Amino acid sequence: MPTRLRRSVLPLALLLLAAAPAVKAQVPPPPPATLVVRAEATRTAAPDLAVLSAGVVTQAPDAAAAMAENGRRMNAVVAALRRAGVEPRDLRTSQLSVQPQYRYGEGRAPAITGYQAANQVTVRLRDLARIGPVVDALVKEGANRIDGPSFAIEKPEPLLDEARAEAVRAARARAELLAAAAGVRIVRVLAIEEQGAAPEFRPVMRSMAAAPMDSAVPPVEAGESELRAGVTVTYEIAPAR
Repeated sequence: MPTRLRRSVLPLALLLLAAAPAVKAQVPPPPPATLVVRAEATRTAAPDLAVLSAGVVTQAPDAAAAMAENGRRMNAVVAALRRAGVEPRDLRTSQLSVQPQYRYGEGRAPAITGYQAANQVTVRLRDLARIGPVVDALVKEGANRIDGPSFAIEKPEPLLDEARAEAVRAARARAELLAAAAGVRIVRVLAIEEQGAAPEFRPVMRSMAAAPMDSAVPPVEAGESELRAGVTVTYEIAPAR
């Protein structure tokens, strides 16, 4: 660049810099003061669904014999469930296995002594009064492994929604109380976080089709299912007016 041109550009740049308005640094506003409140609510209801597992475990010198005997007895178990009114959608195989059985001795390699076959189904019962008779029938048909029952509410969402709404109302009431005690006011809700909502079992004295004292049918108590919902609510607060 020629010397004369450089000399003319420099004063022009200084003039423009002087004429430009001063730019203030952008300072972010301070975060709002907050109040965090947690609250829970529950709903209880009698369960309308029972889940149990039933199966057969057999042993034999060889795997084929163990499976054959297991299959024969398991077919009888499944037939008993169908006679009890269990629908196909409520019956599902949950385990099927064949495993060698070993004899262990000190200083000797394990030796196979036979085979164990296991077959198990998961059953959903919608008529809870039938649990005892169904279990009794399963045992009579050869089931030698029964676990459960566990109880549930088939459609818990309406009750959970009620509990969620009550939890939010409880959080607001608690926040208002705390804010008033602290001399501040609630401005708005900044965030709502739901804690894990899940059914819980709570035993109560709720009898199901009581059997005679000399009956061989096992008694079953359904109790109640407790549905719990919790929320964490963050509120913006400001000095009281």
